[in-house]
Amino acid sequence: MAIAKTNEVADWFIRFAHEVGDPITNLRLQKLMYYAQAWYLALHGEPLIPDAFEAWVHGPVLPGVWERFSGYRWNPISEDVPEHCFPAEVEEHLREVMEVYGGLLTWDLERMVHVEDPWIYARAGLDPHEHSTNVISEKRMKLFYAMRAAAA
Repeated sequence: MAIAKTNEVADWFIRFAHEVGDPITNLRLQKLMYYAQAWYLALHGEPLIPDAFEAWVHGPVLPGVWERFSGYRWNPISEDVPEHCFPAEVEEHLREVMEVYGGLLTWDLERMVHVEDPWIYARAGLDPHEHSTNVISEKRMKLFYAMRAAAA
């Protein structure tokens, strides 16, 4: 069972970006949400959010979140979003994701995920620019990132 609502976690990342003065696009938001989910699965054994990521051309995407902010296209998300209270464990996890991944360019985040097993497996057999709605397996995410954590 998921710990948080998908849109509330998206709001957290947007608020954080606004507070520190670091613009966040929909594409960047998707990558940060993916890494938050992947590492939560690996470290806690359960999903952070209930929605599944699809293996789109530019990386993992939560279709509902993408649609919510699609009007921004490639521009930074500028809307004010509500503040949500999370358990301390979740808040700490999200901050850690920002510490590790928040300083990377969107391009870097995209290149990283494109060489990681869960995304590669979900896109198996597809051309690099072929549209896909294939779901990225939570089981593969959990295993892949748990192995990375164990190796660190």
